[in-house]
Amino acid sequence: MTEISVKRRPNNRRNDELRPVEIIPGYLPYAEGSAFIALGHTHVLCAATVEQRVPNFLLGSGRGWVTAEYGMLPRSSRERIPRERSGPGGRTAEIQRLIGRSLRAAVDLDALGERTIIIDCDVLRADGGTRTAAVTGGWVALYQALQGLVSAGVLPRLPIVRQVAAASVGLVAGEARLDLQYEEDSVADVDLNVVMTDRGEFIEIQGTAETTPFGRSHLDELLELAERGISELMIVQRRVLGLG
Repeated sequence: MTEISVKRRPNNRRNDELRPVEIIPGYLPYAEGSAFIALGHTHVLCAATVEQRVPNFLLGSGRGWVTAEYGMLPRSSRERIPRERSGPGGRTAEIQRLIGRSLRAAVDLDALGERTIIIDCDVLRADGGTRTAAVTGGWVALYQALQGLVSAGVLPRLPIVRQVAAASVGLVAGEARLDLQYEEDSVADVDLNVVMTDRGEFIEIQGTAETTPFGRSHLDELLELAERGISELMIVQRRVLGLG
């Protein structure tokens, strides 16, 4: 196993340490499932809605669908972010697709039947890692919504087949660091967003060299660091849902 640096960062975290994590399930009383997630100063509100319909390409298939919408409130950031009144911009659309792909991997869509679960992820406060927080909190909201369908007798069994969570990692000043906050993310030489399952499988790896290319050894180090952080996040997910 690769030895991860344990040097202290400017905020006094170790390089392999997550920010303080809080997940509050059932945060919104009217949503079929919801979760407030805080990773340090990044706060995201996730809500799951169940609709008795599917996209046209799934009509008559017997399969369900899971999709996501993502947005940042105007003052979730240091400077006001204009509302996207004419539809999601490029970055927003990319993040929505990431969240949707990640959470679809958690569900047996055949067992879901012809219904759609929409996961709305709204960033209340941004300090780096908003998309990975949305995936992690979104899974908790999704689980609650599906459990509600089972409890109501709509589904005979829970169609969750994988636990899913995500973490950001990066190279900052030559050091591999977990769960980058904004001041680190904005100067990172390499930035990765990693989505994994509880089986140790990768759903998505988004990686960019911001300055110079990076080698395989650094990639392996970053992926191992992400896996450690995601394992910790999954413990929190299970605990808040009463799954042990």
